[in-house]
Amino acid sequence: MPAAAGTVTYPAGMSRPARVTILQLDPGCPPGRVAGWLADAGVAQDQVNLWEQEVPAVSALGDGVLVLGGRMSAHDRVEHPWLTRLRTLLADAHAVGVPTLGICLGHQILAESLGGRVVVGHPDGPEEGPVVLRWHPEAAADPLLGGLAAASTPPTVLEAHHDAVVTLPPGAVLLAGSEAFPHQAFRAGRSWGVQFHPEASPDLLGTWLTHPDADAVVAAARDADAEIIASGRALAESFAALATEASLSRSATTPVTR
Repeated sequence: MPAAAGTVTYPAGMSRPARVTILQLDPGCPPGRVAGWLADAGVAQDQVNLWEQEVPAVSALGDGVLVLGGRMSAHDRVEHPWLTRLRTLLADAHAVGVPTLGICLGHQILAESLGGRVVVGHPDGPEEGPVVLRWHPEAAADPLLGGLAAASTPPTVLEAHHDAVVTLPPGAVLLAGSEAFPHQAFRAGRSWGVQFHPEASPDLLGTWLTHPDADAVVAAARDADAEIIASGRALAESFAALATEASLSRSATTPVTR
C-alpha cells in the first residue's frame, strides 16, 4: 500500500535524521557549545524552555533527551512546579530506553527521579572551575564515556555546583568521581548523568559566579579551555552517536509526517 500523502517513507537501511530534545531549565543556562557539536554530528535539536513551556511527553522526545543545568536546586519544586513533571518524564524515558543525558542540575534531577538522593548545599562544596576526573573501571566499556576513559590522561572538565548526588539510583553504575565529589558520572540503563558542564565556556561560567574569587576561577577555566573543549566535544559526539543509533533502530518504514 502506498504511503499517505504528506509522508515520507525511509527505505530499509536508510535512517531518518537523529533528533534530540534539549530541556533548558534556566534562562541563564543555555545549551552553549553542546548545541553546535550535536549539529556538527548531524543531530537535529528541539529546545524546550521549561520556565515557559510544558514538559513534553516521552513520545515527543525523539531519539534522545538532554537535560541542562540551572541555578535552582533539584528540591525547589514549590517555586518551580514543573520539576515534578520533569522527574516523571525522566523516569518514563529511562523505562522505555530513550538515551538521556543530564548535566549538573539535570544529573541531580535524573538521579532522584530514578531513586537516588541529592544534598542541597553540600558541605564539601562548592566545586568550581577546571577539575580532573577520576575514572572507575566500569567507564572503560561505557557507551557514552568509554572513549574519554580510554584517553592516556584523565580529562579536565568544567564544574560549577554546590549541590551533589550522594546516593546513586538502585542498580546504577558509577563511572567517574573527582577529588572532592565521588559521583561525577553514572549510568542507569540508557540514562547518564554528569555533574560537570560540557556545554559551558569560561565566559558562560563567569555569568554564574558572583563571589569575590570569581575572576580567578574564570581565569583558571580559560587556561584549561583547550582541554575542557576536548572533553566536552568528545562527550557530545558520543551522545550524538547514541541518538543516531536510536534513530537507526526505529522502524525504517514508518511514515513520517512532514
